[in-house]
Amino acid sequence: MNFGDVKTPSGLAKLNAYLAERSYIEGYTPSQSDIAVFDAVGSAPSSQYSHVLRWYNHIKSYGAEKSSFPGVKKDVSAYGITSGTAPVAADAEDDDDDDIDLFGSDDEEADKAAEELRQQRLDQYAAKKSKKPGVIAKSNIILDVKPWDDETDMAEIERVVRSVQTDGLLWGTSKLVAVGYGIKKLQISCVVEDDKVAR
Repeated sequence: MNFGDVKTPSGLAKLNAYLAERSYIEGYTPSQSDIAVFDAVGSAPSSQYSHVLRWYNHIKSYGAEKSSFPGVKKDVSAYGITSGTAPVAADAEDDDDDDIDLFGSDDEEADKAAEELRQQRLDQYAAKKSKKPGVIAKSNIILDVKPWDDETDMAEIERVVRSVQTDGLLWGTSKLVAVGYGIKKLQISCVVEDDKVAR
């Protein structure tokens, strides 16, 4: 089916229907086929034929460059939908699109195998994680021991403090810090495992 006389309303209607889904008469770039139909239309159609008007203004915008379009210029009657080829091609393309499943698989055996593999890996991960020891929470404590007066033996106090021993308690460094008037306090640190040492 060709467009017929594209200067008549019926020819413009056929061309408008044809250009509703296309940008050009043939292919995806302007060619000599567009020039042949453009020359046959002659002048800009009414806005009733919106697709033809869009196409006409687009081809017209090329100006003198139109003569360099690729292809061979044929008679206007050679263009249009040839007897049933375009609809069949469109149906074939639609069928191809329906066959492609981008997000899943129709193969139930493959799905079962994938699910079993996934479950096996989850079980292995859970077993490995259960063997791993938990995090041991520890606290760092700094104790200040202040004397009664300037005559208190701070070395003896440190010895008595360090004599406190229990599972999960580790004594650290100590130092004497001046408080004032010649009096010094004992500052000693320790690390305790929270689960082993009661509050």
